[in-house]
Amino acid sequence: MTTNGGSEPVIDRTSAFCAHTPVFCTIVPPHILDHLAAHEDQALADSALRTLQHDSAARIRRRITAVRTTAVAVAAPAAPDTAPHRTIYDAEHGTALPGTEVRAEGSEPGQDATVNRAYAGLGATFELYLKAYERNSIDGDGLPLNATVHYDVNYDNAFWNGDQMVFGDGDGEIFVDFTTSVDVIGHELTHGVTQYTANLEYYGQSGALNESVSDVFGSLIKQYSLGQTADQADWLIGEGLLAPGVNGVALRSMKAPGTAYDDPRLGKDPQPATMQHYVKTSRDNGGVHINSGIPNHAFYLLATALGGNAWERAGQIWYDVLTGGELQSDATFVDFAKLTVAAARTRYQTGEESEAALKAWAQVGVQAS
Repeated sequence: MTTNGGSEPVIDRTSAFCAHTPVFCTIVPPHILDHLAAHEDQALADSALRTLQHDSAARIRRRITAVRTTAVAVAAPAAPDTAPHRTIYDAEHGTALPGTEVRAEGSEPGQDATVNRAYAGLGATFELYLKAYERNSIDGDGLPLNATVHYDVNYDNAFWNGDQMVFGDGDGEIFVDFTTSVDVIGHELTHGVTQYTANLEYYGQSGALNESVSDVFGSLIKQYSLGQTADQADWLIGEGLLAPGVNGVALRSMKAPGTAYDDPRLGKDPQPATMQHYVKTSRDNGGVHINSGIPNHAFYLLATALGGNAWERAGQIWYDVLTGGELQSDATFVDFAKLTVAAARTRYQTGEESEAALKAWAQVGVQAS
């Protein structure tokens, strides 16, 4: 069992599906920003330090809110809607949320490409969950999807704060506009799906699973929007976010964890692909952005072994586990793996899917039998 050592709020696991405890989740992990904050280029260091300080303060505010939040009743499921309800706001480089409304659902694209990308990314996320899994928005009950763009100055991150999406513009030298990658948008919104379902604690292995689930569905949203099969997909998270001149292709690689970047300013991608190289650390809530590479790689192996569209069989298995009610908020990799095998057997019964799941987990060093 993963313990939190008293550093995180205690969650009542008996009401995990009604508490909806939100966490503050960013796409750029702290270890990358730590490298940048120590860089000799003062402008780069200042941007990274400012981002780290903001994220730390926001994380504390979210934690206090979570502790004060009491359980609420789960609303009865609504009939699936046929369209999202999106609103895009402009922070105008300030930090007050949500900012000035600049595009509402159904309105025509404007001149601001960032606004248009955010609007399209929210729509792509809504569409995958509705069409592939019959889920009506991220809460399953038609939750409006709100996002704020142009947040702060040189802000090197994007995040889900428990209520909405927020996008920085990047510093232009290391990171570009965070609306550039649809998988980043899908990743962050999937933290909302997890918030309303399994409510995985954001620490240790359960936190790494929280991050991995977001990477999985972020990648599936990108693949669905591009019409790619598992073999055609690049399996990169944040492809296109790194500015020209940065030695890297993305923030993470599900196909080959540990290979996404190797840059003097960013450091080297520390993600392991197997349990043999599991990272024990007290940083980043017990390495949630690092050890997520292990379940990420297991999903990649399963999806490519099954072939076809990854959001169908492989994605359906992951979705069944996330929403099935048996995944505990403090789940370990072994807990999650066993549930994926059971979900595959329950849904497909043929044996191919469950055997492929067993093999995928075994390849990353997690025994699911």
